[in-house]
Amino acid sequence: MPMHRPFAEEFTDTRPASLVKRLLAMVYDALLVIAIWMIVGGIGVMLNDGEAISAQTSSPSAVALFNSALFCITFLFFGFFWTRNGQTLGMLAWRLRVQTLEGGRLSWSKALVRFLCAIPSLGLFGIGLLWMLFTDERLSWHDRWSGSCIVQLPKPSPQKP
Repeated sequence: MPMHRPFAEEFTDTRPASLVKRLLAMVYDALLVIAIWMIVGGIGVMLNDGEAISAQTSSPSAVALFNSALFCITFLFFGFFWTRNGQTLGMLAWRLRVQTLEGGRLSWSKALVRFLCAIPSLGLFGIGLLWMLFTDERLSWHDRWSGSCIVQLPKPSPQKP
């Protein structure tokens, strides 16, 4: 049985995150991932003597290596944030957190399962994400398959001087 990895800050009044907030956080994160891809693409161009890496101008192994690098870096982006504090930058903006069903941090293996399962969940016209609208638990396919959930964190209480 995996060890429960609690968060530094525990909340007792969380609820499942809404579809709209999940989508808004995804937009934020997509912009960050695109920026990271642009940096990796620039590095790829520099390493390819100033030429773009494409199926027409590069060897199949170079294209496969470049695509694999993009895939791995994208996982590392999400995996780092999910395992560290349960929040990507987009999730932080909307006060969302991904956690295990027991309320702990995701392990790297759970993060990998979540990431890999999100591909068909979102890739099939988003039906795996929309699935949350039809279940009482409000879990998407990749939530269910990875044993995780996204919760809405409460608003911070005002600080007294």
